Amino acid sequence: MGGQGTEKSLDFKNSSRRVLGLLRPERAALTGMLVFGALSVGCAVGGPKLLGDATNEVVKGALGKLIPSQAALDHAISGGGKQAELLRAAHFTPGQQMNYDAIGRILLVVLAVYLAAAVFGIVQGRLAARAINSTVNRLRADVEAKLTRLPLSYFDKQARGEVLSRVTNDIDNIGQSMQQSMGQVVNSLLTIVGVLVMMFWISWLLALIALVSVPISVMVATRVGKRAQPQFVAQWRTTGELNAHIEEMYTGHTLVKVFGRQKEAAEVFRQENEALFASSFRAQFISGLIQPAMMFVGNLNYVAVAVVGGLRVASGALSIGDVQAFIQYSRQFSQPLSQVASMANLVQSGVASAERVFELLDAEEQSPEPQHPERPAELRGLVSFEDVSFRYEPDTPLIEDLSLKVEPGHTVAIVGPTGAGKTTLVNLLMRFYEVSGGRITLDGVDIAAMSREELRSGIGMVLQDTWLFGGTIAENIAYGATGATREQVVEAARAAHVDRFVRTLPDGYDTVLDDEGTGVSAGEKQLITIARAFLAQPSILVLDEATSSVDTRTEVLIQRAMARLRSGRTSFVIAHRLSTIRDADVILVMENGSIVEQGTHQELIEAEGAYARLYQAQFAQAVAEAD
Repeated sequence: MGGQGTEKSLDFKNSSRRVLGLLRPERAALTGMLVFGALSVGCAVGGPKLLGDATNEVVKGALGKLIPSQAALDHAISGGGKQAELLRAAHFTPGQQMNYDAIGRILLVVLAVYLAAAVFGIVQGRLAARAINSTVNRLRADVEAKLTRLPLSYFDKQARGEVLSRVTNDIDNIGQSMQQSMGQVVNSLLTIVGVLVMMFWISWLLALIALVSVPISVMVATRVGKRAQPQFVAQWRTTGELNAHIEEMYTGHTLVKVFGRQKEAAEVFRQENEALFASSFRAQFISGLIQPAMMFVGNLNYVAVAVVGGLRVASGALSIGDVQAFIQYSRQFSQPLSQVASMANLVQSGVASAERVFELLDAEEQSPEPQHPERPAELRGLVSFEDVSFRYEPDTPLIEDLSLKVEPGHTVAIVGPTGAGKTTLVNLLMRFYEVSGGRITLDGVDIAAMSREELRSGIGMVLQDTWLFGGTIAENIAYGATGATREQVVEAARAAHVDRFVRTLPDGYDTVLDDEGTGVSAGEKQLITIARAFLAQPSILVLDEATSSVDTRTEVLIQRAMARLRSGRTSFVIAHRLSTIRDADVILVMENGSIVEQGTHQELIEAEGAYARLYQAQFAQAVAEAD
């Protein structure tokens, strides 16, 4: 945890460009946003100059009342000095009263200008919101599509909570950062340009004085921003780690309590929470230094403009109204600079999240689908492994030169110790992983030449780890076949012996389950997933410890149902309890990625090899448990 403070942004510059590239499809909305932003800023920038004109009218009226005649004015000017210069610059008419009509007209124009600025600003905000939300919507869709193209190996190496954090928290942070910063940055930059134009129009000398603050502000923002960016990267990385821990502890909270690991889990949470606090505090504190520093620079600029402007009024070079307008512009000039700088933390946080999302989007995908996918003329279920080799890591072979032919309708049982490669064999058949060497064919067609959707549509799979989604029992069963009717769902449920316990529930098949399957036992959840496979009516069945969570009586019923379901279908059954696969057509015994024995149950028992030793060990254990 201690090294987080030195973690650096992967590539802030290119990541920022890539974030902006996401907005490219919204060019029309962004163009409209810029146009209405320019109109809004233009109206807002014109306001101070108009108010300056109103001030000049007030000054003229006051001086006209104070100096009643031209003779009095000539006498006042004849004395020379600063007073004479000030009176000449006022351009008033002696004896003229306050022109309230002119002042009223100017103020009405100011009101109309500021009202127009507000309306243009509302339109700009709407266009910005549409562009940003459309962009985030596309980004979410891209990430969702990417997840479907990622190989199983990616998810094997990533904590589930970490992936979820990138898909949810990081994308949300990108959207919020863009929403809060983009429109404001655009307005601030347009305001800076518009104010500079007006400042140079009024007085180039005062404008140059105001510009002195720009390089100082840029230097402050750049130096502080470079120190803050690594902290934002650390903040979102530790957020992902904390989410992964919370998700892990929540899904396994029963085991945590059973083994008395609450204190250890709480301590890990405390450490990761402290790490998140530390990185978040450093990121926010360092980036928060920008705004007060910019305000200090802006105040110095304000004082300089006020002093020099007062001297210019005294010398008659500027009118009081112009100086008033310029002082307002100087505040308008320093304010957007401060806003742009203060939004650096939002931008840096958003880019840090974007880098994490881009990492996911740039992850290596599974091999592309063939341009012209092949398919068997008739899906019979003839499966052949021809000199298949596979390795998870390049230097660590798992399966070497495995050959196997499974006839249609046969049941193949795969047994062996943990890590022997049993599930890997099935994953290769499903193309969750690609073979490193050799090939696998289905009815004579290389599965690598088939589309994954076509291949998997003919395979039904029941895993040891059950998966149910939030919905009714009927909907969970119907997941196995699109458009299944209630009658078909009930028929599949009866075949899998789900119907017998569903009938005891108050809402029957309309009983709502959450994604954890709360309300039904582990064995009943397994039965529901088996019913799902029944409904799919696949040509090939894959059963990976499919009956491990059911009781002995239910297991017998499931075996009988499976026998009916397997009739005419090729089946791969992975089992640890050898009693469940005695009737298999062929039993494969795997060790270290190789098939060391194969044959029927009786043949392997008589061979007195690895299978016989496994069987005898389980039989001896069963006798010991009975005793």
